[in-house]
Amino acid sequence: MYVQGTEGSTSQRSRVWERVLDGAVEKTKEEPPILEFLPGISRRKKSLVQILHNPCIELLMAATRQVDLATACVIWPRKQCSDVGLSACRCECNADEGSSPSSSSSTESAAPISDPPWGHLDIGCRGHFCALWWVLTTGYGQEGKFSGPLKPMKLSIFEGQEPSQIIFQFKVNSPAVSFELTGETDNTFKIEPDGLLYLIKPLDRETRSIYNLQVAALDAHGATVEGPVPITIEVKDINDNRPMFLQPKYEGSVRQNSRPGKPFMYVNATDLDDPATLNGQLFYEIVIQLPKINDVMYFQINNKTGAISLTRQGAQELDPSKNPSYSLVVSVKDMGGQTENSFSDSTSVDITVMENIWKAPQPVEIVENSTDPHPIKITQVQWNDPGAQYSLFEKEKQSTFPFSIDQEGYIYVTQPLDREEKDSYVFYALAKDEHGKPLSYPLEIRVKVKDINDNPPTCPSAVTVFEVQENEILGSNIGTLSARDMDEENTVNSILGYRIVAQTPQIPMDGLFLVQTYSGVFQLAKRSLKKQDTPHYNLTVQVSDKDFKTLCAVRINVIDINDQIPIFKKSDYGNLTIPENTKIGSIILTIQATDADEPFTGSSKVLYRITQGDSEGRLGVDTDPRTNAGYVTVKKPLDFETAAVSNIIFKAENPEPLVPGVAYNASSFAKFTLIVTNVNEAPVFSQYVFQARVSEDVATGTKVGNVTAKDPEGLDIRYSLRGDTRGWLKIDPVTGEIFSAAPLDREAESVYRVKVVATEVGGSSLSSMSDFHLSLMDVNDNPPRLAQEYTGLFLCHPLSASRSLIFQATDDDWQSFRGPQFTFSLGSESLQKDWEVLKINGTHARLSTKHTNFEEGVYDIPIRINDGGRPPLEGTVSLPVTFCTCVEGRCFRPAARQPGIPTMGTAIGILLTTLLVIGIILAVVFIRMKTNKGKDNVQSAQASEVQPLRS
Repeated sequence: MYVQGTEGSTSQRSRVWERVLDGAVEKTKEEPPILEFLPGISRRKKSLVQILHNPCIELLMAATRQVDLATACVIWPRKQCSDVGLSACRCECNADEGSSPSSSSSTESAAPISDPPWGHLDIGCRGHFCALWWVLTTGYGQEGKFSGPLKPMKLSIFEGQEPSQIIFQFKVNSPAVSFELTGETDNTFKIEPDGLLYLIKPLDRETRSIYNLQVAALDAHGATVEGPVPITIEVKDINDNRPMFLQPKYEGSVRQNSRPGKPFMYVNATDLDDPATLNGQLFYEIVIQLPKINDVMYFQINNKTGAISLTRQGAQELDPSKNPSYSLVVSVKDMGGQTENSFSDSTSVDITVMENIWKAPQPVEIVENSTDPHPIKITQVQWNDPGAQYSLFEKEKQSTFPFSIDQEGYIYVTQPLDREEKDSYVFYALAKDEHGKPLSYPLEIRVKVKDINDNPPTCPSAVTVFEVQENEILGSNIGTLSARDMDEENTVNSILGYRIVAQTPQIPMDGLFLVQTYSGVFQLAKRSLKKQDTPHYNLTVQVSDKDFKTLCAVRINVIDINDQIPIFKKSDYGNLTIPENTKIGSIILTIQATDADEPFTGSSKVLYRITQGDSEGRLGVDTDPRTNAGYVTVKKPLDFETAAVSNIIFKAENPEPLVPGVAYNASSFAKFTLIVTNVNEAPVFSQYVFQARVSEDVATGTKVGNVTAKDPEGLDIRYSLRGDTRGWLKIDPVTGEIFSAAPLDREAESVYRVKVVATEVGGSSLSSMSDFHLSLMDVNDNPPRLAQEYTGLFLCHPLSASRSLIFQATDDDWQSFRGPQFTFSLGSESLQKDWEVLKINGTHARLSTKHTNFEEGVYDIPIRINDGGRPPLEGTVSLPVTFCTCVEGRCFRPAARQPGIPTMGTAIGILLTTLLVIGIILAVVFIRMKTNKGKDNVQSAQASEVQPLRS
């Protein structure tokens, strides 16, 4: 007898039944019995069931509604029924063989047994045995029932079931007496005349996953009285295929110091089982690494994709000079990596370690003033992996930076260089990943500008003046002419030669002077000079390099001998008090020394030099060439905190040497005391710009950075923020630590910039500012959405064939260079019989109809879009698709009366009412005009009677 089944999945019912058997076995511990099961329970459980050789036997039955058996016949000792807790199954039998329930001599009568709510029990006794037959049908129906009327259905069956598996029982009313099965039966399905549909051979999902059958009800003459109706059999997957690697061996290479976590190769395996189930979900892992140094894994694998990359230790420690290659054994398991009941495969992977190529190139030489077309490729840097983003930055900021780099790592000079303007450049090349994070340390790039002879010699001044004493001996050095050449020093382009080409006057003779050819040193050549002959001589000197010549003028004055020393008017200039913020270049003191030698000569000119009290060079003395006054000026910033009082000593001396026997003494020295007073100064930040980087999803109150400042006077400092327009940050006023004050959002602002103010506590409350830049790193917090509003999608009705529409999705989160990789699916399973969604690429998908039987109207199709991020986010959007009659390829729908639009009768009524109102207004105006005109005539007549005529 066949009965109605219960709800619950097949796998759930199997597990319940197996638990019942496990309980029974645990309690009995006897020898194995004979037990026969129909398909629906694993063979492994059959061996667990045991039977006892007792004279009287009862039937075993699972005390549950959710059973995965189609038919079960169990023979069990009566005594053990209650022992295992199966008291629902009761019958009494004679101990004598051959007895039956009707002729039993037992003093006990059989216990009444009623049919359970999920099946039918049939009891009979044969000799010493009492038999119970329990027949069930499995709940494969769409409504969770085992039997029902003949109608279109979709039934699901696991593959691998043994033959005779009952699927469903169809019921019809008279005159139908039998059923007929047609369609894609493949000699796999059969239907009995009483409507029982069952398997006759096992199913294999990998061979075929869907069977389309038709069932019809026939009368006694074989004529169809109902149907045929479509019956769809869906074959569900079981784990009956092992994963297999595509290659028995893989080979790859990785460079030393490559970025950890970035894949450099992949291994791939396939599994014929359904990838939408756990059976087809693969799990990769590295089981062996050879060599394995210090038990450290240098390689790692993505468990889902098979991508192999370096671990952090591998990125730091791989060295091809020590171990040029490694061998891995990689395994793959199905069932998502579960060890129980999963299949596996393994493969070998040979990895070659290559040398790090991220190295600074050799210094580059570039000829100045090149006329070749620019930019010119000069060198290259290269990161170990492709896809790096290259940039250059300077060691010292220049007004112009004549170099660039492309994304292949080639470095170019972008314009002609001038060695005389800058003879060398030092800058750095940096490689970053797609997130802008440096991959390694920057490389130093050195460029030398090679000289060409493009500059003539230049004279040091319009006239170079030397002085010579009248008693100088022959060969004495008079002075040195130091001409300049802007070309590179110590090269043939800058070597200068000197030659005297003219002397005036030639008194007492020509050729009184000579000049060293390469040093430019002038000497007396023939005799000592006398001032009474002439007070000075003018020389023309030719200065030349290998290509250019220049004439320079030299004046030699004949002077008295320097036998007088400079003498200060006063030796102590007292105390001088000035504030520490005195501007550089300010004159703070004037000193004066005199010299009795001939005026305006080297013997009488006074030069001042600080000999004590200013080792930092904060002061300097400039001499007035007419008066020999010395102006003491500030050359460097003064600082009260480091030098509040300084005792300064000056020395006055001549540029010309003193004659033998004369020396400088105390009269040529003077002093003064410099007192620097304190000035309250604003706090000073340790950096011009403070930078920090955090993830946008950090919790409120998380420390994101800190700033530091110092007050020169040592006062305490309080910190505050300015420009925090979004209210995202707060700062500890004492420590300078900066915390998040509200949720951050990279999509609103990727780099958040605020000003930090440091104000001294007490004093003048001076303050200073610095910048704080907070870079926000992206997290996946925005679900996918449609890239635009799709409001005009339509398909022409009626459809002649399946049609499709293409739509695009986007995501507000940051995307890698590969772009989004969305997956698309229907938002409702009930739509799968009418529609399907197929992915075109990472951002586009196609919505297609699966048949042509659509009615005119608007269909709102829900689409689920998953971004596959970490964590993955999913959004459901709605695509409105209109089925309408088309005219010339456009959707045409007759205009219907819209709310608020008047009908034709209403419009005519409004028009007539408007014309009537206008007519009334015009009539009133006309009558009033005639009335006013009559009044005017009467008034005119009355006026003519009262007023006399004027002559």
